[in-house]
Amino acid sequence: MSGAATLKSATKQNAIVGVGNMVVSTNPTETIATHSLGSCIAIVAYDNHVKVGGVIHFMLPDSRLSPQKASGQPAMFADTGIPSFFHKLSALRAERKQVKAFVAGGASVLTGSDMFKIGERNIAATKKALIELGISVIKADVGGVSNRALQLDIETGEVVIQSTLGTAKLSLA
Repeated sequence: MSGAATLKSATKQNAIVGVGNMVVSTNPTETIATHSLGSCIAIVAYDNHVKVGGVIHFMLPDSRLSPQKASGQPAMFADTGIPSFFHKLSALRAERKQVKAFVAGGASVLTGSDMFKIGERNIAATKKALIELGISVIKADVGGVSNRALQLDIETGEVVIQSTLGTAKLSLA
């Protein structure tokens, strides 16, 4: 049956991660997606042994800009969101030594000079936090000037990345 939806694809549920948020899941029917990754960063993490995964989409590198905002929405910032994200994954039985991660975003999307260099600062904050947590990054698609979007299939650990340069797939399984 060419073009017919399979039972597997017909039963997939989508969770959208907005800016400053995160979603973690053990639900094999779930696909977690985020859009509009400019200078923001998304980290996709997956533990294939227990089929646990998630996506965080943070906006800024340092919560000292707004401690009040960070206390209510830690995923807005790299320094508070990344540890919280991996804590939530661990609560679902993901083990940091088995988690594989993919990082995307950190672009310089403003025209002209980006005097704040938010994308570059987000990339540096991400690297620092992931090293401190002992997380293995198997691939990164960071920097440049293109916006990105991505999705993680919890059942398979497959990540689909879209940008103006095209679409790519990556397995975190």
